[in-house]
Amino acid sequence: MTKDRLAALKAAQADDDDVAVGVDERGGYMEEFFQEVEQIRENIEKMQTNVEEVKKIHSAILSAPQTDDKVKQQLEDLMADIKRTANRVRGKLKVMEQNIEQLEQTSMMSADFRIRKTQQSMLSQKFVEVMTDYNKTQTDYRERCKARIQRQLEITGRSTTNEELEEMLESGNPAIFTQGIMTDTQQAKQTLADIEARHADIIKLENSIRELHDMFMDMAMLVESQGEMIDRIEYHVEHAREYIETAKQDTKKAREFQRKSRRVSSAFWVAFAVSIETNTDNNMSNNFGHCSPECHRRCFRILGEMIDRIEFHVSSALEYVEEAVKDTKKAMEYQRKARRKQIMILICLIILGFVIISIVGGMVGF
Repeated sequence: MTKDRLAALKAAQADDDDVAVGVDERGGYMEEFFQEVEQIRENIEKMQTNVEEVKKIHSAILSAPQTDDKVKQQLEDLMADIKRTANRVRGKLKVMEQNIEQLEQTSMMSADFRIRKTQQSMLSQKFVEVMTDYNKTQTDYRERCKARIQRQLEITGRSTTNEELEEMLESGNPAIFTQGIMTDTQQAKQTLADIEARHADIIKLENSIRELHDMFMDMAMLVESQGEMIDRIEYHVEHAREYIETAKQDTKKAREFQRKSRRVSSAFWVAFAVSIETNTDNNMSNNFGHCSPECHRRCFRILGEMIDRIEFHVSSALEYVEEAVKDTKKAMEYQRKARRKQIMILICLIILGFVIISIVGGMVGF
């Protein structure tokens, strides 16, 4: 329900201090928003740092001959911290999105609204980028663990296909890997222990991936919805160009009509001056009777037609000038909107470039 602000407006007119307080409150309102943005950005950067640490630990675990419990605990702590931070960021972004939707429904399409929309979109893009990298890191680690299990099984004399290995992993029973394998030597025992450790790692990874799947899909859909905004950008850019071209054409027509009206106006005043001078000379010489009434009517008719043309050209020029001014204003407005949207597209493309580079880098590293 809309609040009655009449009393507040009257008080603002009577007391200048009240106006200053209102501006301060608005500034504080945006300041609080920017603080929230900064906190979300710091959390996302923290997640990104933790993901890089997870990659390093994955490489260390896979390169070590034996699994270090301390390193595995460090990995689990990092994964738990990433999960907590991701849930926190997701919740804040959802609240921010709901606030923006409320502002949009109340038609508060101000500069503050556009700032909020842009910041929320950029943070969501960055969050999805980090989550995509984390998901890829986990998936790659799972595949590398699976490949190591397959090599260890081959060492023990048991060959398996990818399908058979997947069935073994999905069974959740590590003993299935040791069936039919002799464990007489210490090396064989160590090999089987390593296989069971890799299997346990894969089970934990799958649980982590499932837990973060819904969150990842939710935020991915949120970012995908930004495609509608990009369509609106293209619409505004296209219409801005059309309005600019129309404004240019109308401006040229207006100038042409203005030049014609000036020429006709000049001719009219010259003819008028000549007519006055001729009449004066005739009166002075008392020869006015030499010009017949038909001649006078013809002259006045010609002058009347000239005046009509002048009025037509002046009226047309004014109409075209007004249309040109309106179209120019529309073009400038669309141009401003298009410029803002183009900046947003550029930022999205830069982010997409970083994602592609990170994916290609991960594949090359693998």
